[in-house]
Amino acid sequence: MLITRGVFEEVAAGLAGKFEVEHNSADQPWGPEELARHLQGKHGALATVMDRFDEALLARCPDLQVISNIAVGYNNIDVAACTKRGIRVTNTPGVLDDTTADLTFALLMAAARRIAEGDAYVRAGDWKIAFGVQYFLGQDLHHATLGIIGMGRIGQAVARRARGFDMRVLYNNRTRLASEDEQRCNASYVDQDTLLAEADFVVVMAPYSPATHHLIGAAEIAKMKPTAILVNSARGGIVDDAALVEALKARRIAGAGLDVFEGEPKLNPGYLALRNVVMTPHVGSASRATRLAMCNTAAANMSAVLEGRDPPNPVN
Repeated sequence: MLITRGVFEEVAAGLAGKFEVEHNSADQPWGPEELARHLQGKHGALATVMDRFDEALLARCPDLQVISNIAVGYNNIDVAACTKRGIRVTNTPGVLDDTTADLTFALLMAAARRIAEGDAYVRAGDWKIAFGVQYFLGQDLHHATLGIIGMGRIGQAVARRARGFDMRVLYNNRTRLASEDEQRCNASYVDQDTLLAEADFVVVMAPYSPATHHLIGAAEIAKMKPTAILVNSARGGIVDDAALVEALKARRIAGAGLDVFEGEPKLNPGYLALRNVVMTPHVGSASRATRLAMCNTAAANMSAVLEGRDPPNPVN
């Protein structure tokens, strides 16, 4: 089996105790050609969201039996093509919900209170006067309205955190939650236009698919308050980055907090000139405990399939 990127040594060692393992411990990303070459003769791939498994690649890897994604999302994998070829696909739901919700709230708070901008100001030596009544005015979270687009496990975890700030929570989801889940999250279901119009903070938590590509574009941003802040810690491509750059540049909305981007690790260069956006490099689940749990879950999925058992977290 192949481990496509560097993982924790204890995870690699555990798999090596049961299978013949090739581990990309140097953690150098591989392009399609190199990935296909390393997959020759491999029955399993322990992969990341940056490894693309499309029909062209799968056709070159006839021995592949399982792709175990170290992620909840699996838009990097052509699941239909895998199913057609009898390749199992698995993911790692549940173990990263709270950590990703924490990071989402960190971005929300940082954008609202201009934390990155203030940090850069201090580091640059520009802080010359100790206090000013109108220095770095931001926005309050407490008693504000939070709108969540995509109310799965992580979206619900974000909503629960909002209770500590006495926020009013609106949500939009493909399917409305059960009433007990709405009560647990203190959240009210509304249509997307109402959410965009009323929310002080809009958090995108939908999974990426062709149906959600550019779910938030220029038309949707135009419906938001000029004082609103947009946070995306779901997947790049759900938000139209070019439209968001233009909206931030024109101050049509107040700010944004972003952990994900279209074409990662490349990003729209327009973001770099903006002070009203806070950016992190796709680190939503990046605590040691959570990433280790994700790797262990992916390893358990892999082991199950290669040993002839049903995996704990099947996608197909």
